[in-house]
Amino acid sequence: MFPRLSIVVPFYGVERYLAACLDSLARQTFRDFEVVLVDDGSPDGSAEIARAFCAADPRFRLVTSENQGLGPARNLGVEHAQGEYLTFVDSDDLVPRHAYEMLIRSLDRTSSSLAGGNARRFNNTAGVRQSYVHRFAFAADRPATHVLEFPELAIDRMVWNKVYRRRFWDQFGYRFPAIRYEDYPVTLEAHLDAVTVDCLAAPTYYWRERESGESITQQRFVFGNLEDRVVSAEMVLDMVDRRAPELRPTVHHHLAQIDLTTVVQAFAAAAGPEVPALLGLGRRLTGRLDEQVLERIPAFQRLEYHALRSGDVELLQRLARFRADGGLAAGVRADRHPILPWRYRSAYPGSRDAAGVPAGVYRLAPKELALRASATHLEWADDALVLRGTAEILHMPASADASLRLTLVTGLRATPLPVRRIPAPDGEQRVTGFEARVPRDMLAAIPRQRGSARLMASMRSGTVRRRGLLGLQTLYPVGARIGDAWFQPARAPDGRMQLRRLSGDAELTGAAADGDTLVLTGRAPTGPAAPELLLSRAARDVRVPLETGPDGTFTARIPVREVVDATSPDDPFLGRTLLIPQIGDSLLLVTGLSAAVAVPWGDRVLSIARSPGQYLNLVEGPARVTASGITVDGDVITVSGPRWDGVDYRGIVWRRFRPNSDDAVDAACAVTVDGDRWTARLDSTALEPAGEADWTLFADGYAVQAETFALTGLPRRLARHRLHTRAGTLHLETS
Repeated sequence: MFPRLSIVVPFYGVERYLAACLDSLARQTFRDFEVVLVDDGSPDGSAEIARAFCAADPRFRLVTSENQGLGPARNLGVEHAQGEYLTFVDSDDLVPRHAYEMLIRSLDRTSSSLAGGNARRFNNTAGVRQSYVHRFAFAADRPATHVLEFPELAIDRMVWNKVYRRRFWDQFGYRFPAIRYEDYPVTLEAHLDAVTVDCLAAPTYYWRERESGESITQQRFVFGNLEDRVVSAEMVLDMVDRRAPELRPTVHHHLAQIDLTTVVQAFAAAAGPEVPALLGLGRRLTGRLDEQVLERIPAFQRLEYHALRSGDVELLQRLARFRADGGLAAGVRADRHPILPWRYRSAYPGSRDAAGVPAGVYRLAPKELALRASATHLEWADDALVLRGTAEILHMPASADASLRLTLVTGLRATPLPVRRIPAPDGEQRVTGFEARVPRDMLAAIPRQRGSARLMASMRSGTVRRRGLLGLQTLYPVGARIGDAWFQPARAPDGRMQLRRLSGDAELTGAAADGDTLVLTGRAPTGPAAPELLLSRAARDVRVPLETGPDGTFTARIPVREVVDATSPDDPFLGRTLLIPQIGDSLLLVTGLSAAVAVPWGDRVLSIARSPGQYLNLVEGPARVTASGITVDGDVITVSGPRWDGVDYRGIVWRRFRPNSDDAVDAACAVTVDGDRWTARLDSTALEPAGEADWTLFADGYAVQAETFALTGLPRRLARHRLHTRAGTLHLETS
């Protein structure tokens, strides 16, 4: 009998990652598969790892060849594949346990030509996060769609997050070209040929981003790598012109934003003999991109485009170094036009001395002079919600006479708030900071039917006036009860701040560890809709009986042994599973807990967490060093957390990786272990100066995850650093 699914895995020089990749395949809940391993002449111990898997599991088969590259290796794997369905995996990546079960179930239901799922990027320093290029195409489930009705699929350029019908693959005879970036031409052609395509919002692939920068997509300054990138882009552009001109705006804009930027950035490091060839490469790509698309890109990219077209190598090098040194993040001030005072020009490199650059290239469109206003710190006082943040009009000089107004907006009603301007600690002490207060009485007056309020910022700097909704940078703000309602600050999907008025939700009012049991207490205002607490996860739901009281109170006792699942965690990188508690259809709002509660079971731990909207989550994962407390005193950072038996707490360090290397520099913390807690202290002024450095808190080879309750006060600024979180890991970035 032939298997239903064939998984093609070429490998070359990946002995550090291959075992974890293959283990994630062996653990799939969909069992009827084969793995065709293609040894593409690997020079290290990867083949030995592959042979060990083949010996242990008959579903794994090994095919060997001389080194030809990823594309031909995939083609060879397809020739040996026998399944009804076909998929591909890169040998340093991971596949979630339920991925193929979900994708094949979808294809069986819809009869689509292929199904694709969302993807996560991951590594130690940045944790697990949404893949940028998949964020729109797979934001929601879309069964039986097509790229011509959903153009966002035109930038779904990777082959590995999909399962294809083998009959469909063979019908059109797809073969990967013998170049790097071989995915995009094949993937786009398959989207165009498909009858329909299924899109799944659930993550079905974990895409590794190596700290060393060794992977193909991270080798940005190797000429051969860039040349293959441009060749791939040209193949895609030819296909769009020939078969789907309606996709030109989407594809051309994507290539201008991603691929053209990558080529220009190579001028920051290209050696002298490579520069003429690199210039020719860039001009090839710019010559293919639609002028109308390029007219809509920001001024800095227009300048890069002009420098390529005109062959101005010196300007290209200055622009690339400016971007590499963080110039765009710092912001470039605008100059008023000497004759037309209502116009502004950017002060990017070359604006004064680049001969032949048209003045219009430096002109800032009105949309580029946008208001950037965000709350960075929230705190509940006795009488008000206190907001602190920054506000400025991009490219405009920040000055004390620039005015800022904030209003609380509920429906059609806008109520002004008192605002105080303060210098922001950004190294220049520019007056970009503010403090505002939202009185509790004002929040209490929000009508029940409104549900939520937002804050509108209005700013004037010189003759420029801008307005927009206030953003929110902190990810886990704390809410408060006012009258009979709970008011929860939250970050909306568009990044803006919401003040949500909540009432009628089931609430978690307390939690405690009782031996090997996690005890949750709370109330459901209308009484529990069902006599059980449902813990929902991708694999299987866990149901826990509720002990209920006459006034809507409840108690749930969760035996940790029934939740622990070390063999099949939903997150294949962190080894963790997220469980979402519900009573009936209601999530549980965390109103009575300010710190996590955790219960160990062997070498696993079940702990309480909360979502950014303050709803209860449970996290089950390995017992590791975990941060539950973060304090800053001047430049001294103190991180602490619970101590678990069998975990080594001696090697807690702040670590930064050297550019394009797996080599790291460590700054050791002063670590103490006292009873059931550990503490690690570091004076950040002692960190080795390293320019734009990014330090991550590490322990025993992995990045320390922080409990969500500990992240409320982040980001924080120190004298020389910014302390913040990235996907639950703690970072110190040079500011």
